[in-house]
Amino acid sequence: QVQLVESGGGLVQPGGSLRLSCTPSTSTYRFDAAVWYRQAPGQERERIAGINSAGPTNYADSVKGRFTISRDDAKNTVYLQMTSLKPEDTAVYYCNADLITRSALGEVLGNYWGRGTQVTVSS
Repeated sequence: QVQLVESGGGLVQPGGSLRLSCTPSTSTYRFDAAVWYRQAPGQERERIAGINSAGPTNYADSVKGRFTISRDDAKNTVYLQMTSLKPEDTAVYYCNADLITRSALGEVLGNYWGRGTQVTVSS
């Protein structure tokens, strides 16, 4: 069963930067569209950035101008570049994506989640 694997989280001071990565656990799956979510303790999961197969992106107001979602199809990876981090950005960050793979019936599209990576912004 393919999974999405997130990496790049950690502890950073306010004003700092981090780059999160998301890649399928199996190379035979490739990205169609992808979305980054985050969930802080006691709060609902929040959709913060998305990118579709053609490249256009969209952002939540809470991160617009500070976060950038991008994709490198050659590396089969989606990124979330986070700058000007604030304590309120502290959360577990999750990657969600539509992945395409080939089967005997042709191309198959499925939706998958990662297990999340912790981002803590604190001095």
